[in-house]
Amino acid sequence: MARIMAIDYGLKRTGIAVTDPLKIIASALTTVESARIFTFLEEYLKKESVELILIGDPRNLDGSPTDLTADVHRIKGILQKKFPTIPIQSVDERYSSVMASRAMVDMGMKKSRRKEKGHVDQVAAAMMLQEYLSKA
Repeated sequence: MARIMAIDYGLKRTGIAVTDPLKIIASALTTVESARIFTFLEEYLKKESVELILIGDPRNLDGSPTDLTADVHRIKGILQKKFPTIPIQSVDERYSSVMASRAMVDMGMKKSRRKEKGHVDQVAAAMMLQEYLSKA
């Protein structure tokens, strides 16, 4: 059974989350340097079947584009060309990083661990994915 993947793209780091094969639970997978995102995805997709990739669409609270929105749309276009058999869908990520930080506090994660680069990105991707699953 194929998984669903979520990508929380950033200029330096990209958080990635995936579902279990039954598409019930979203889990943080990893954080990769954004410059390596396509290499990572090519390797991962050789091992795992993914039926849909969600990519966070960064917006300001009023819905207007952020400084990162154009970069994300460019990355989405590259993903569509590199992986034409996998649908790529944008999802609202306006609150994902704030919610991820709050969730890590609520889970009791130590402050030193929360500050490690990449944890927020992974959790944000997992939260976007879980939100998608809850609406499906």
